[in-house]
Amino acid sequence: MEKIKLKKVATKRVKEGYPLLVKGDFLSEPKLNDGSFVELVDDQKQFVARGYLATQNKGDGWVLTTNPKELLEQSFFEGLFLKAEKARNTLKLDESTTAFRFFNGEGDGLGGLTIDYYADYYVFSWYSEGIYKHHSVILKAFQAVIKNCLGIYQKFRYDVKGKEYSSHISGEIAPTPLIILENGIQYATYLDDGLMTGIFLDQREVRETIRENYSMGKTVLNTFSYTGAFSVAAAMGGASETTSVDLANRSLPKTKEQFEVNGISADTQRILVMDVFDYFKYALKKNLSYDTVIIDPPSFARSKKRTFSVAKDYQKLLEEVISITNHNGVIVASTNAANVTMEKFEGFIRKAFENSHEKYTLLEKYSLPSDFKLNPHFPEGDYLKVCILRKK
Repeated sequence: MEKIKLKKVATKRVKEGYPLLVKGDFLSEPKLNDGSFVELVDDQKQFVARGYLATQNKGDGWVLTTNPKELLEQSFFEGLFLKAEKARNTLKLDESTTAFRFFNGEGDGLGGLTIDYYADYYVFSWYSEGIYKHHSVILKAFQAVIKNCLGIYQKFRYDVKGKEYSSHISGEIAPTPLIILENGIQYATYLDDGLMTGIFLDQREVRETIRENYSMGKTVLNTFSYTGAFSVAAAMGGASETTSVDLANRSLPKTKEQFEVNGISADTQRILVMDVFDYFKYALKKNLSYDTVIIDPPSFARSKKRTFSVAKDYQKLLEEVISITNHNGVIVASTNAANVTMEKFEGFIRKAFENSHEKYTLLEKYSLPSDFKLNPHFPEGDYLKVCILRKK
């Protein structure tokens, strides 16, 4: 294993528990292939940590251990999976929820890999060629620890140069759709249909509070609705009407399916395929307004008409939402943009209400649920920010 010298500031950061490596951390740029395991040393050539090099959107590698006695072999990965399994034991025993994050990258000690659990099937997401080079030993370690696995799928969340981004790799093939439960609500998921599965597992607690607290007898608008999971939660919570709006053509059949697997006729709900910003204009023109409005846009999106990014455009988006939210209505404002802190996000909210000459009360705040385990020394990993607001 090649030794690489860290700069003093990087040495301090790694010793304090920061897991991400970037090229600027090294005294000289390593001439090694992605995936290489390396021993990180200080300027006195003393051991600091072991990790691996991998170019991905966050950086250039990950620290795996600061224990000089830990070797990066199968038993190391088995230890990580044993800890992950123990940490999710309560969720695994909850019969009302059969889908959650089993392993959350650097939060569970292995940056560059996440594993999601879907009713005894597991989905591995590889975030770099570097981590994928170790897929064989990682899968062996996983299978040595997890005994009740029906099948394994994988997704490549980096450029695989023309290869399939999603595939089945072992065990049984999952039903299509695979019906999972989340707090007693059924959702149709697809494990081998591109990078998405049909539900974002990190919003579990938000869907639950929408169902329990902000739906009964309410008119609910779900924008950027994807497969309508928030809408289904609202309908199951007694919403008088749900409206789901998304630009993607596939959102229509996918949202209908989510209602129907819960015994709700899709004909009783409004599902619209159109640009969300165009819908705001339509709603104002038709004097439509809502008791609960959910906004959870992608961090970045481009359509024929416009480009949207949370960092630049969320405030304006929220102003549009405020204009069609009823007095005493609720806005569920959400973003998964890692480059926007909660402080900055709350700044967008304050400014949007100021510009709209309206006032609000902050009712609840959410970040990632506990199965999306975080490294306390890596605040960038806590990407989800949700503020539930009441318009006064």
